[in-house]
Formats: sequence, structure tokens, C-alpha cells
Amino acid sequence: MATLVLDNGAYNAKIGYSHEHVSVIPNCQFRSKTARLKTFTANQLDEIKDPSGLFYILPFQKGYLVNWDVQRQVWDYLFGKEMYQVDFVDTNIIITEPYFNFSSIQDSMNEILFEEYQFQAVLRVNAGALSAHRYFRDNPSELCCIIVDSGYSFTHIVPYCRSKKKKEAIIRQLHVMDETHVINQVKEDVCYVSQDFYKDMEIAKLKGEENTVMIDYVLPDFSTIKKGFCKPREEMVLSGKYKTGEQILRLANERFAVPEILFHPSDIGIQEMGIPEAIVYSIQNLPEEMQPHFFKNIVLTGGNTLFPGFRDRVYSEVRCLTPTDYDVSVVLPENPITYSWEGGKLISENDDFEDMVVTREDYEENGHCICEEKFDI
Repeated sequence: MATLVLDNGAYNAKIGYSHEHVSVIPNCQFRSKTARLKTFTANQLDEIKDPSGLFYILPFQKGYLVNWDVQRQVWDYLFGKEMYQVDFVDTNIIITEPYFNFSSIQDSMNEILFEEYQFQAVLRVNAGALSAHRYFRDNPSELCCIIVDSGYSFTHIVPYCRSKKKKEAIIRQLHVMDETHVINQVKEDVCYVSQDFYKDMEIAKLKGEENTVMIDYVLPDFSTIKKGFCKPREEMVLSGKYKTGEQILRLANERFAVPEILFHPSDIGIQEMGIPEAIVYSIQNLPEEMQPHFFKNIVLTGGNTLFPGFRDRVYSEVRCLTPTDYDVSVVLPENPITYSWEGGKLISENDDFEDMVVTREDYEENGHCICEEKFDI
């Protein structure tokens, strides 16, 4: 029996059979304003000659799966002949969903996975639980860790002790993202987390060569330039105009002001703690004797953690807020985007995997209640 692992994120789906490698694929459809409103699904994006006018149609809104029509079409594509050619009669699935997912969404997921696709067995689980499983497998002497999963819709901060989540200390922060494909690419290419916001802000105000923060980003024109890129420093025209005819986006404080929102949401009027403060607050909600174990096992996952400087900033701010006699360690895995998928792959190889899943037979006999009993969402 094959097991398919699907970390069903709000921005990317991380998918693959447990005995193979993972693929990272957009979990959305794209509609083009120019190509007669044609819709493209998942990685069909690569077929589009001019993605400049593309907009995303996402199955998730504010972190929850609400557009089942889009999600079904993405899954049909992923499970179908162009991608994973799933033989449902001979396949189990491990699939992730958000913490505190609404019961109506959980019920819909059961129905679609068991009744429409007819998978043989299902394990529904939080992505953080898979990350914790991976971390404890790599660090068998550790009993506790705190998973900081910062992605497209949410940052979740969740302490785990011996693979059980400590629900009383979970913190969730909502991110409001609304950007085109091109702007998202710019953000990924040029943004970084400042280690000293006010110092960088002063540098960003300087003129010419002294402004080491300033960067010129060449936007794609989708004929000769398919993908945007940063101008090398020595080719930048610091005064006057470029004669090359390229579309240039000049960026200075925007490079670090955008990620700063994760550390100071109040800058844009969101009354929430920043990520380091929320980590400390979560740990302080736990029994005092356990707290040192969490401070030395802070694990970062999710796409936002890839911003240069993210890990260092989390470490320095948590260190400042933590008693000096506690060790602080912040771990950024080699690939924080696929880390939870790798945890799912490991779980599928566990001896007790069969006890963790709900089989199709169980579901047909007992309905949603057997899923409620087994899955700790």
C-alpha cells in the first residue's frame, strides 16, 4: 500500500509519495486577464507566456480552506495523470490542516477524501505536529520543542512535549497577503530582516554610493526578460536614468520594512505581539520547570523564515527577553518549507502508523465521529 504525503499549505502544496522526493507546487489557480480569462492550475503557471496580469485564485482565505471548487481542481490535477497518477484503491494519504480547523471544514475533508477520491486510509494532522516529529527523530535526547511555523496566512507558535502539543500555549497570528505573482517574486528576491531597523532606515535615506540598502530591481517584460532580477551594484545608475529601456523598480527601506511587520505588527496598526515576543509569551504559559527545554529548542519552519536575517533576529530578540541563566537556541532547518512534509514521510514508516489512521472501512461504519476521536486537530 502506497502512502501519499500532502502538506496542503495556503500558498504551496508540498506533495510526494513517502518513498519518493517531495515536489513544491502552487496550491492555487491563476487567471490571466489577457488570455481570455483562461484558468491555469498549480504548476501550469510555467506554460503562461505573460504572467504580469495574473491573479491568484486561492482555496484558502485567512488561513482556512473555504473554496472547495478550487481545491478540488488543484487536487484533481495533483492526483491525476499529469502528476502523481494516484491509484486510490491502493493508496493512503497523510494530509495537513490548520490548528483549530472548523469542524465543518474537517467534515468536508473527510467526505472528499473518503467518498469522492476513495483513499484507503487517511491521517489528518497539523503541519507543526509533523515538524515536531521530524525534530524529535533528529534529536532523540530532547523532550520538548516549540515549532514556529510562519507561512502565507498565519504564524503559529506551538509547543510540543513528547510529540503532544500543549494547547494552552498555542499562539496564532494572521497575515493579510494580497499581491500579484510579480510582486511576490520581488519580495522573495530583495527583502531581508533588519538586525537594526533604525540604523538601516538612516542608511536608506542617504544619497548615491553611501546608500548601501538601495537596490534596483529589473522587472520582467515577458519577452526578453522572463524573470525579474537585481541589478549588480556596479551596473546601477545612481543619478539620472537608465538608457537600456528596462523597467526598473528602485527599492530602499521597502526591502526591510515589509518583513518588519512580522516583528512589529503594530507598525501597520495590527495590535499583536511580534514573533519573538509571542515565542517568549507562549513558553511563559508553560510550567516553569519545562521552560528551559523549550527555549533551547525553538524550530523555525515556513516560507517567511527564508528571509535573510530572520533566524538571527528571532534569536537576538528572544535572547534579550529570556532569563540569562536559560540557554536559547533557534534552529532553521536546511529546507524549512518541506520540513513538515519530511516529518510526514517519517510517520508513514512508523510501526504504529496503522493505529494512527482512519481506514475507509472505519469511516463507512462510524462516519465523522471516528475521525474526531482519532485526529487531534
